[in-house]
Amino acid sequence: MTTEQPDRSQGKVGHEPAINKYFRAAIKTQASDLHIKAGQTPKLRIMGTLKSTSGEPLTSEQAEQMILEILTSQQKQRLAEHGTLDFAYEYDPENRFRVNVFRQRGHLSLAARRVVSTIPSFDQLHLPPIIAKIAESQEGLVLVVGPTGSGKTTTIAAMLDHIARTRACHIITIEDPIEYLYKDSKAIVSQREIGIDVPSYEEALTYLMRQDPDVVLVGEMRDAQTVTAGMRAAETGHLVFGTLHSANASQAIHRILDLFPPNERDLVRQALAISIKAIISQVLIPSIKEGIGRVPAVEVLLSNPTVRKLISEGREADLPSVIRACQREGMQDLTDNLCELVKSGIIDPKEAYKHAPNQDELKMALKGIRTVAEGIL
Repeated sequence: MTTEQPDRSQGKVGHEPAINKYFRAAIKTQASDLHIKAGQTPKLRIMGTLKSTSGEPLTSEQAEQMILEILTSQQKQRLAEHGTLDFAYEYDPENRFRVNVFRQRGHLSLAARRVVSTIPSFDQLHLPPIIAKIAESQEGLVLVVGPTGSGKTTTIAAMLDHIARTRACHIITIEDPIEYLYKDSKAIVSQREIGIDVPSYEEALTYLMRQDPDVVLVGEMRDAQTVTAGMRAAETGHLVFGTLHSANASQAIHRILDLFPPNERDLVRQALAISIKAIISQVLIPSIKEGIGRVPAVEVLLSNPTVRKLISEGREADLPSVIRACQREGMQDLTDNLCELVKSGIIDPKEAYKHAPNQDELKMALKGIRTVAEGIL
């Protein structure tokens, strides 16, 4: 398979892709996203809000020419065949973007997520100490879940970087596209990008166990095959990381089961109960504290006999009660974490209420009243 890369800065002397000025603006303003659409001025998402750049709206021809200029011939072919394309764009060695190009109403559009090249530490991300302990596990399936833009990829990157620096092992990542570049340290890290290093997730997963991994990142749990491969790897003594678009642990279980035919779900449920090590749910919230942009509000479910029993019996709705009752074990309740962030002066109470699973429970928690459902443990 070719590893052809787009010519992003060569060609004419001094020439660079026209789109680079917008990537530069995203870097300068520390925007999280760049959006390019015909008929609109390019927009940057800064602190969660879309803001227009200066200049005139782009015509359809300008937008298309700007986008196609940074694609390889292979990528152009894939875009023509599928109408959408994912890839990583390296503006310079320190700044990368996760890019999605797609057609809408016959025009090309682009959405690019800025990825900081330096992998931040747990402290820099304001993640709880239990995240490091989860990363130090030897086996099991670790899911990081949340809505788009909630920092799931960055949290996993921090965990993998921690493993690479502290454990002599082999880490394999399967990504579409590669976002963070990991350095070999105590561990060796093999990163495989779909479309460049391997044709598909299916092929990458087929040969995964022959590559002697200790730790595996399978990326998004997007279909039954990905989930099955992840669970099997976890069951055979590997530490496996994956992401899901779901709000919490209960929804994550349902989301996984929905990927399988009804007649297979009971077996999948039992396999999940055995393989799950932890489910980390997070959402990013704007901070009101100087020097801090956004902070994650985090809920953490750790596997224990009660959790395994509830999952195997189809009682995912009871998992939040287990989290509240087992915080001494390292579990973390989202409502309690929101309460802590408000009391620490890190986030505004209005933002906390906006993201609270139950606003009445948050109101009571802020008053020092905490409830735990009975009859679960």
